[in-house]
Amino acid sequence: MSYDDLHIEYERLKSENEYLRKMIFGAQTERHAVTEVDSSQLNLFGTYAPLEEDKIETESISYERKKKKHAGRNKLPQHLPVEEITIEPEADTTELKKIGEEITESLKYTPASLVVLRIIRPKYVKKNQEEILIAPMPNRAIHKCIAEPSLLSYIMVNKFVDHQPFYRQIQAFKRDYDWELSSSTVNDWFVACCTLMEPIYNLMVDRIKQSNYIQVDESPIKVLESENKKQTHQGYQWVYHSPADQTIVFNYRKGRGMHGPKEFLQDYQGYLQCDGYSVYDKLGRQSGIKLVGCLVHARRYFHQALDNDPGKANYALKIFKEIYDENREWKELDAEEITKKRKAYLLPKLKALKVWCEEEGIICPPRSPIGKAMKYYLNQYDKLIQVVNDGILELDNNLIENKIRPLALGRKNYLFAGNHKAGQRIAMMYSFFATCKVKNVNPAKWFKQTLDALADPEFENIKLLLP
Repeated sequence: MSYDDLHIEYERLKSENEYLRKMIFGAQTERHAVTEVDSSQLNLFGTYAPLEEDKIETESISYERKKKKHAGRNKLPQHLPVEEITIEPEADTTELKKIGEEITESLKYTPASLVVLRIIRPKYVKKNQEEILIAPMPNRAIHKCIAEPSLLSYIMVNKFVDHQPFYRQIQAFKRDYDWELSSSTVNDWFVACCTLMEPIYNLMVDRIKQSNYIQVDESPIKVLESENKKQTHQGYQWVYHSPADQTIVFNYRKGRGMHGPKEFLQDYQGYLQCDGYSVYDKLGRQSGIKLVGCLVHARRYFHQALDNDPGKANYALKIFKEIYDENREWKELDAEEITKKRKAYLLPKLKALKVWCEEEGIICPPRSPIGKAMKYYLNQYDKLIQVVNDGILELDNNLIENKIRPLALGRKNYLFAGNHKAGQRIAMMYSFFATCKVKNVNPAKWFKQTLDALADPEFENIKLLLP
C-alpha cells in the first residue's frame, strides 16, 4: 500500500472515530448554522503570541441592556379538582367586618391507588322455591380477568408510552400497595388485550395501504430465541406512516430483508418515501410504487463529513439550509402552489448540488466521509428530486423517525421481546399509542374506553374505536 493510500485510510479512520465519539458523547442535533470565517481571524488555540513591538489598542465600549420582563408563572389548570383550606386569624374576629381575602394556590400530589371493586349480586328465590333470581354479571372485555379496563390501561400505557417494563411495575405494586403480581399473569393480560384489539390494528393496516403516500423506516429489536432463551435474535420493527391520515403502523418481522415490506405493501399504489436502503429500491420496481428520497438522510452524510472536509461539507449544508428555509415559508399553501414553488426554487438548487458533487467527487477520495456523502447524494438523486413533483410530499422522513423514538427508549428499558409473537404484539401497542400521540388523543382514556366498548358482545363498528 502506497503512502497516499495509507494517508487516505488514516483520514477515513480518524473521521470515523470522531463520528463515533460524537454519537456517544456529543449532542445529536443535525441542525447546521453555516458561518463565514474570516481568513485573517486568529485561531483561539493557535501558537501566536504578540511581540513586544506589537501595538495593542484598547477601546471602551458602553451599552444599555434591556432586561426582558418575566412573564410570570403559568396559570394552574382550571380543570383540576380544588381542595380549599380557610385559615382564620388567631385573634377574635366576631365583631370585625370582612373586607376581602388573600388566595394562594399551589399543587399537591395524591398518589394513585388500587381499589377493590366488589360486585354484589343478591340472590332471590321465588315462592315455589324452584327458580332463583339473580342479576347477570356485567360484560367484561377479558373473561374472568381480575384487572378492570382502567388497570389494564394503566399497565399498558406505563410500558409502551412511559417505557416502564412489566417487571418494574410489578415491583412498584409490591412496594406501594403490598400486592404481589406474577409476571405470567401480567403477560397473560397483555396477550388477551392484543387478541381483543387485533381487529382495530388490522383496520389501521388497511387504512395505511389505501393511502397514496406512505413513509417507511425500520428499527431493530432484540427477541429471545425460542429454542435457546439465553440468546437473542435481531428482529425488526418496520414502521409505516400515512402523513395525510396520520396513522402509524408498526409491523414486526424476523429480519431486515425484502420479504416483510413486500408482503405488507402487496397491491399498494402510490408514493413510498424512504432512505437509501437497497431493499426499498427493489420495492420500487413493483408496479404502481414511486420511490421518494429523504433529504435529511442525504444531508446527514455531509454533516458527518464536517471534520473531514469542512469547506465542502459546509457548502453542501448551506444549500440544504436554503432549501429548508424556503420550503418552510410555503407550508400554509395548498399542494398545487407548493409544487410550483418547489419546481421554481428548489429544483435548481438540487440540480446545482448534483453537478457540484459530480465535479468535486472526482478529486475526493471515494472512501472518505465527504466522498461517501457525494456518492450517496448522486445515487439517491433521482428519488430526491421527486419531492418537487408533488406538494403533498414531505422533504424528508423526519415524521416517521420521530415515531420510532419511543421504540428506542423502550428498547433500552425492557431490552428484548420474549418471542417473535411478542414482537408483533409490541408492534400493535406501538401502533395504537403512536397514532394517539400524533392525533393528540389521551392514550390511557382511549385504551380504557376501547376495552369498555369491546366488552359489549353486540358491538360491531370497529371504525369508531380507531385512535
